[in-house]
Amino acid sequence: MNELTVTARQALACLDLTSLNEADTAADISALCARAQSPFGPVAAVCVWPRFVAQARALLPIDIKVAAVANFPDGSLDLARVLAEIREIAEAGGDEIDVVLPYRALMQGRFSECAEFLAEVRHATRPLTLKVIIESGELKTTALIAEATRLALMAGADFVKTSSGKTPVSATPKAARVMLAEIKASGLPAAGFKASGGIRTVADAAVYLALLPSDEARRPRCFRFGASSLLNDIEAVLSGQTAHQQEAAASAY
Repeated sequence: MNELTVTARQALACLDLTSLNEADTAADISALCARAQSPFGPVAAVCVWPRFVAQARALLPIDIKVAAVANFPDGSLDLARVLAEIREIAEAGGDEIDVVLPYRALMQGRFSECAEFLAEVRHATRPLTLKVIIESGELKTTALIAEATRLALMAGADFVKTSSGKTPVSATPKAARVMLAEIKASGLPAAGFKASGGIRTVADAAVYLALLPSDEARRPRCFRFGASSLLNDIEAVLSGQTAHQQEAAASAY
């Protein structure tokens, strides 16, 4: 098995296959769930709007998790809103919740408010898996990216996630290095990392997998990719097709 194939298989196992378009329909989610059960193996999770959680859970086998977003993508400090969204996701059978850290408040130096918000979110989401989106492309500075990561970890996040995928700059290797360093420094062995936004090819994925210290860290319990189109290239690599051929096949699905 060549290196590219190994990388494609690792990326597939760690993929949160995502559809978070405003115009998503039930038909779109049905297609997403069908794609999640690829001929080369299942993805780790699908990630959808809260209103589609029950549908996705009904369509997927139990080994594929259903994730949904709350406080997304704006990351406001509206606690009542995010708690209502968390309840909706949990009651519909969701397994994982991706919440946006109030990054604009963080940029204003309102660290204690962000910490209190995350503590309430963590309490409300248990026992579900919590991923905290820090929106690293908007934070821009190493210091703020590090601070956001620490706040998420101190609140008990299971994963710290780079981006919503809805901003001009999403995941970058530079931000990933800062976040991974903070995870290591935290001494929390169960804390995971999710790279999301702009990761479209197996070559893109390889950059992030190479930042991880071991094969154990490249498992879905510790690492995820958030992407909508990465699966196209994964399947192209694993089937021996060109990316163009695979995109054509996917569009005809």
